[in-house]
Amino acid sequence: MSALNVLVVGGGAREHALAWKLRQGSGLGRLFCAPGNAGTTAVAEAVPIAANQVDALADWSAANDIGLVVVGPEEPLALGLADRLRARGIPVLGPGAAGARIESSKSWAKEIMRAAGVPTAAHATFSSAAEALEYVRHQCFPLVIKADGLAAGKGVVIARSAEEARRAIVAALEERVFGAAGQTIVIEEYLEGEEMSLLAFVSDRVVVPLLPARDHKAVGDGDTGPNTGGMGAIAPARAAGHDDAQTLCRALIEPVAAVLADRGLPYRGVLYAGLMLTPHGPRVLEFNCRFGDPEAQVILPLLEEDLVELALTTATGELAARPLRFAQAVCCGVVLASRGYPGPYPTGLPIHGLDLVDPDILVFHAGTRADGTTIRTAGGRVLTVVGRGSTPREARDRAYANAARIIFEGVYYRRDIGWREIQRAGE
Repeated sequence: MSALNVLVVGGGAREHALAWKLRQGSGLGRLFCAPGNAGTTAVAEAVPIAANQVDALADWSAANDIGLVVVGPEEPLALGLADRLRARGIPVLGPGAAGARIESSKSWAKEIMRAAGVPTAAHATFSSAAEALEYVRHQCFPLVIKADGLAAGKGVVIARSAEEARRAIVAALEERVFGAAGQTIVIEEYLEGEEMSLLAFVSDRVVVPLLPARDHKAVGDGDTGPNTGGMGAIAPARAAGHDDAQTLCRALIEPVAAVLADRGLPYRGVLYAGLMLTPHGPRVLEFNCRFGDPEAQVILPLLEEDLVELALTTATGELAARPLRFAQAVCCGVVLASRGYPGPYPTGLPIHGLDLVDPDILVFHAGTRADGTTIRTAGGRVLTVVGRGSTPREARDRAYANAARIIFEGVYYRRDIGWREIQRAGE
């Protein structure tokens, strides 16, 4: 077989991690990233096309003999990039727009979960602020209020009082702070427990789980402050009293894949279940139609498999049901963010110290750009620093020791990533 040219779509740390791992694959020809960032250029050729320019990406792929496209973000999938590529005979790791509704419409995802018999939080859906306000008058608090559509990880509010619920409802449905993504909202019960991210390759009805990971969504230590796209992650995640990833996949992801296939929406990509491990068993909070960010940055370094082969067989419907091989180690990733994130933040700030990190530390770029020989900030989440160790504490300590060497004005990061795993390990 001739060498396979591969395109990674996206420009964040997740895409840097994907490109880094694909670079290690056998049978790889040229590797491209669109649009990429200052870090991806070390492992892939940059393509100056934005991730949401789906027609341009499809045209470019066809013109450049691309044999596999790996889509990182959810937006191009929701816009139908995979459909356009498949229409041209190009394999793609990612669902079509219909399957991507599992993430782009939380209300539709709830309906799929109901049909699949997958446990989730009790919920109701509203497009009228008056009806939503009347509903919450009769509910117990806290409640979770979610924008139905894609809101870049920021469309979720935990309302602990009637006034907080009122503000969230009015903001979404009347003030339109989330735009079209918030024209419908889902209000659901607040579940207590530990969150876990469960990801799997899904190829029609075949489901192959990856390592479970734990994301840290809140901006502040102790899970305080507003939600972000993710401030760090650790893998593998452990949770006492709950089954392993294979068992969880059989109960929570395989039934969803089967329902999608039964409805004529075969899914070929990564399906990500955000779980709450409650005292009454696992519940699915949401589904995402792609690799998590920052989960990918801590799972992929532990994967002892050829990602090119895995992605291609998933995309072509040839994925074999088998356990994947992972290193017996722990990875902890710490996100370095810009001052003000997830609100307004400055950009263009020079980043210093990237040359000071240890050789075996991984630094995945997100919001960065090259300015000659200077790397500058270009986003809210700027870098993910990943440490590896034989224990959670060793991995965490190595990540933080190296994160401290990287400096830009206003750099901010949580200081407690991985604390649950360290506590559970008794370290």
